[in-house]
Amino acid sequence: MRVATNRRRGTVLYRSGLAAALAYALAAGAATAETAADQADGGEKATSQLEAVTVTAQRREEDVQKVPISITTVEAEKLQNIGAAGADVRALAGRLPSLNIESSFGRTFPRFYIRGLGNADFDLNASQPVSLIFDDVVLENPILKGYPIFDIDHVEMLRGPQGTLFGRNTPAGVVKFDSVRPSPDNEGYARINYGRYGTANLEAAAGGGLSDSVSARASILYQHRDNWVDNTFAGGKNRELEGYNEFAGRVQLLYGGDDFEALFNLHARNLNGTARLFRANIIQPGTNNIVSGFKPDQVSIDGYNSQHLEGWGGSARLKWDFGSVSLFSITGYETVEVYSRGDIDGGYGAVFAPPSGPGVIAFPSESADGLPDHGQFTQEFRLQSNDWGRFDWQAGLYYFDESITIDSFSYDTLAGGGQNGYAQQKQDNTAWAAYASGEYDLTDAWKLRAGLRYTRDEKDFQATRYQSPVGGTPIGPLYANPSASDVSGDLSLAYAASENTNVFFRVARGFRAPSIQGRILFGDTLSVAKEETLTSFEAGIKADLFDRRARLGFTVFDYTVHDQQLTAVGGAANFNRLVNADRSTGRGFELDLEAYLADNLLVTTGLSYNDTKIDDPTLAIQPCGAPCTVLDPAGPVAGTVRIDGNPLPQAPKWIANVTARYSIPVDNGEWYVFTDWSYRGSVNFFLYESKEFKGKSLTEGGLRVGYNWDNARYDLSVYGRNITNQIRVVGGIDFNNLTGFINDPRVWGVEFAVRY
Repeated sequence: MRVATNRRRGTVLYRSGLAAALAYALAAGAATAETAADQADGGEKATSQLEAVTVTAQRREEDVQKVPISITTVEAEKLQNIGAAGADVRALAGRLPSLNIESSFGRTFPRFYIRGLGNADFDLNASQPVSLIFDDVVLENPILKGYPIFDIDHVEMLRGPQGTLFGRNTPAGVVKFDSVRPSPDNEGYARINYGRYGTANLEAAAGGGLSDSVSARASILYQHRDNWVDNTFAGGKNRELEGYNEFAGRVQLLYGGDDFEALFNLHARNLNGTARLFRANIIQPGTNNIVSGFKPDQVSIDGYNSQHLEGWGGSARLKWDFGSVSLFSITGYETVEVYSRGDIDGGYGAVFAPPSGPGVIAFPSESADGLPDHGQFTQEFRLQSNDWGRFDWQAGLYYFDESITIDSFSYDTLAGGGQNGYAQQKQDNTAWAAYASGEYDLTDAWKLRAGLRYTRDEKDFQATRYQSPVGGTPIGPLYANPSASDVSGDLSLAYAASENTNVFFRVARGFRAPSIQGRILFGDTLSVAKEETLTSFEAGIKADLFDRRARLGFTVFDYTVHDQQLTAVGGAANFNRLVNADRSTGRGFELDLEAYLADNLLVTTGLSYNDTKIDDPTLAIQPCGAPCTVLDPAGPVAGTVRIDGNPLPQAPKWIANVTARYSIPVDNGEWYVFTDWSYRGSVNFFLYESKEFKGKSLTEGGLRVGYNWDNARYDLSVYGRNITNQIRVVGGIDFNNLTGFINDPRVWGVEFAVRY
């Protein structure tokens, strides 16, 4: 998804990088629109064209159509529309091919899935196969990955293993955010909106030159929502829920000399609000329907709910230009503290009381998790060739060091919420890697690229239970010290079939280091998953059509994961356990298309298909402790089921979206209408299959109507998100009753923005 500026009319025109299987029909529509536009202009060529999209997917600035990777970009204007109602990073889910994002923590802990590959583990040391890169710095801990999106230049999503150039654990892919850099020109913006539920969003940035060689930029974000959910339980601790206050800021300083550049970044975040709100008995037994009479603005819980986060970080990105080569140094530090407490059972009741209606639970569960101590340090050195003719290369060293302490608490809901359990985990993780890649122009049309990476990863882990919530005794410390080394790489071949058409083939191998699940508050053992590896094959075509009035990208892929790390969540004991599946497979396609159907009408549409499957006849896990209808065959041990052949969790087969922007130019400005729609197919919440814990498909739409003037300097609009108010269960808790949580309801509001 991109933003283009039609300077002839001074309008802002939106573009996206998503497409649909109906690409032929849309392309034909673009051709028809072009012909009509030509006739309207008396035979002259239409002027609305898609501008070239520059990405840094291979650590160089390149035209996205020439990069032999399945990649989608999202520009700032698109982000502003989908985030208008105070949305966090989860708003990107379903709006890029093969991307899903969900969370059982709310705004603080997003879990990313690309092509069905992700991690449903809710522990605070959980590793994810999707790497998130923010301003060239890896954000490894899942809490860091929830940093708000504001003053962003663009987002790139790279599918498939990317280890020869990015991050640590990248078998599934990379989501890369790039902030707007400081500029010597005095420029900035301010945006304020207000809407339903007291939703307020204030965003601003300002920057310019401080001297001939130094520029700076400062940006801030403030988001607020009132508590809009009433707790109807008479003895409830929180009477109103689901509100939040969030602040984030960033300051950048850029020095640019003849042969040296330095970019410094300091940022911070503070959040106070409600943790994920669980709702007992929300699912109708024997189905995946929401129970009749359900009201999104009501809940009945007898426990506490709160969430607090503070974090900050900084980076120094240095570049030395030595003529034929350039040296880059990227140093980053991140730290975050978080405490999140919730009524996990989502209801009220006495111990072992039989369920008898909405909100009543079988047994109480109230817990909290916190990061009282966290620090991440990363250092990367990279040497890159500059214009070496037919051959270009880069090589680098990467170092990662993270130290975390995790506190886990449980509380006795029936005794006034007093603490009755406490456990602590500590983990030190160090990793280093050496990588190199090169590109060689075999001919003017054929280009070969290859890369290798060596990784060494070590973890030192201990866990101690000091207080047991279930009548057990203290235990520990328990220790685990997994380590692994691996050589991964990729090989691609690209062919320029014409000036506007490129074809590529890519094979890549990804690696994820061993993981540890040490959440022993409700159990007595650690579980360690050994390293996983992935081999991916993909082939694609990228083309500019109809004199750049349309752009097409199509990729087919097939991958196999060996020893995939999976998380068996919940169950009767509310205990997480890591397992390795012998194999998992995935195959499908992604299609991107954007086209001007008329000079003032830009339409984008997209579709991805992902068919994932667990391939391990011997793997059996514990299913739900809630009274759910399990569809899997019984396992070899009583109380377990076999999951061979099941799809991966949170892996929808179909993801699609469409956007359209139509403008009506007037004197000194334009009226415009922008709409965006996303579709995510049904998903399994867990590794096993059941009727109740299979989330229905979700379709959400947005609409914005506005007027901008003075060369788009000022903009006034009204907007709506989830305008059809479709409410779905998007995740569940499977150890108690049929407890789930839902997506956000419809929000509407008004926004004013000014740019200079």
